Amino acid sequence: MPKSEQQPAAAPETPLLDTVQYPSDLRKLKPGQMRQLCDELRQEMISAVSVTGGHLGAGLGVVELTAAIHYVFNTPDDRLIFDVGHQCYPHKILTGRRDRIRTLRKGGGLSGFTKRAESEYDPFGAAHSSTSISAALGFAIANKLNDAPGKGIAVIGDGAMSAGMAYEAMNNAEAAGNRLVVILNDNDMSIAPPVGGLSGYLARLISSSEYMGLRSLASKMTSKISRRVHKGLSKAESHTRGMVTGGTLFEELGFYYVGPIDGHNLDHLLPVLENVRDAEEGPILVHVVTQKGKGYAPAEQSADKYHGVAKFDVVTGKQDKGAGGGPPAYQNVFGETLAKLAETDKRICAITAAMPSGTGVDKFAAAHPNRSFDVGIAEQHGVTFAAGLAAQGMRPFAAIYSTFLQRAYDQVVHDVAIQNLPVRFAIDRAGLVGADGCTHAGSFDIAYLATLPNMVVMAAADEAELAHMTYTAAEYDDGPIAFRYPRGAGTGVTIPETLEKLEIGKGRIVREGKKVAILSLGTRLGEAQKAADALDAKGLSTTVADLRFAKPLDEKLIAKLLSTHDVCITVEEAAVGGFGAHVLTMASDLGLTDAGLKLRTMRLPDSFQDQDAPDKQYAEAGLDADAMVDTVLKALRHNSAGVDAAETGARA
Repeated sequence: MPKSEQQPAAAPETPLLDTVQYPSDLRKLKPGQMRQLCDELRQEMISAVSVTGGHLGAGLGVVELTAAIHYVFNTPDDRLIFDVGHQCYPHKILTGRRDRIRTLRKGGGLSGFTKRAESEYDPFGAAHSSTSISAALGFAIANKLNDAPGKGIAVIGDGAMSAGMAYEAMNNAEAAGNRLVVILNDNDMSIAPPVGGLSGYLARLISSSEYMGLRSLASKMTSKISRRVHKGLSKAESHTRGMVTGGTLFEELGFYYVGPIDGHNLDHLLPVLENVRDAEEGPILVHVVTQKGKGYAPAEQSADKYHGVAKFDVVTGKQDKGAGGGPPAYQNVFGETLAKLAETDKRICAITAAMPSGTGVDKFAAAHPNRSFDVGIAEQHGVTFAAGLAAQGMRPFAAIYSTFLQRAYDQVVHDVAIQNLPVRFAIDRAGLVGADGCTHAGSFDIAYLATLPNMVVMAAADEAELAHMTYTAAEYDDGPIAFRYPRGAGTGVTIPETLEKLEIGKGRIVREGKKVAILSLGTRLGEAQKAADALDAKGLSTTVADLRFAKPLDEKLIAKLLSTHDVCITVEEAAVGGFGAHVLTMASDLGLTDAGLKLRTMRLPDSFQDQDAPDKQYAEAGLDADAMVDTVLKALRHNSAGVDAAETGARA
């Protein structure tokens, strides 16, 4: 049977899972049935993601943990918050969304992350890391202040704990008392020996009511002796437990530490969570060790544990990544170009915040490991680290997704721009990103960077332009410089062997016309050229310009285009306040708008767009060729098929 005609794998048999629509159904099961339930839940998730693609490994690792939390705690009154949320597919299956689970990450379907609008079981939307403890603390304190039942439960991974925000939250958590439970999902440790039978026994022991009762009694007795002795003995007890269990750091932050325990062993997990649920002490941190990709051999054997996958064959694990041999991905063009430049420039170094492969820094790291730095989920630190490198004469490239660079905006302003330090910002995932939806879209970087004094902002129209901009940034030492590029494969253009150092603030004319001018920034250039073809066919001779720079603007070129064409439109894959706004401001400042200039700006809508195929997202945003043609025709009041009937009627 041809590949295109292959039938999807049959859905697994799940007789016990079929009886569970919501956590209230789950709680009717006997503890001895939970193993079967989890096995069926894991198979259902594998089956669903094989059809939709998405995050697989993280969800497989928390199947038992997710089921146990819903079984033990009273969700949704107890607020369960998954950090990042990419591991929430089992959670969605158990909370009334199983019938839609095969719409994950599709247009009109379920989000690939937790989302408040989707379910009361998603109390806090997430897709960026390290926010869960702060949010759970907010829920816990709100209930405490209102004398309402309900705990805040944060499930946070060991990677997410690398961000300072997690520690800021823990430092303030003591006020929540036993209403706050933090579950550290540690999937970077081995399962044995740290979490063998002895560790599980100790975890049950120190979380038991008997132990806590004796601890409380001892505390009351020692408090009668002297305050100093009482404090010393309390600290000694915490340190003693910390030496056995490894939780001293968390104890110092005010948490009662339990663990580590095997997050796949329900005989350990359920009684510990029950003890934690009923404990009078708190806040409590439960250290759970899990295996990413657990229960699916191809994921367990893969280096990345199938963190993110395309559609795949359940039996073989082979992913359907489409035909090979196409254009290279933009991030790889950046990484390989930077690695080549660094061969002759020892000042070049690269920084990423836990996204080496996503940003292409893995390519650089393979060639120059001593000049590559993965700072973990710490964008703020990464930017200021880059500023320090720049101040000491290095040429640092901070390669960070647009959506994640938002987290370091204060550092971009205060530590880089004000000091005019030559940090190079390689901004990946610019524009819309398809299945990841609004949480990962790179919508705002032009607006939030181009407003800063000293900042240079570029946008690549294709992979050759990206290579030129990487070289240009490497050679630019006069201050900070940024260049943005989208997710996915390039256009297929040839990347020259000899790269061009672009003149700062200078654009280029791609095609000449007389009537209409399309001023494009970034990878909408291809759609602009399609629009120009359509307009030419209507007798509207069209110029297309690739401006390259949002800041500084090519004022000479823009002024010429605005003054010599009947209508001009700006096009960008970014929110209002960016390139188009700067062109309008320039036109106003120069008085070009005084003579009836027909200038329109096309940008992303003032809304957060949900996940869908990228071409559908851009059509919805009004940034495809058809929308450009329509914008021009309306601006010209051209009585053609491109003008809607309402406008025609208004003129009649």
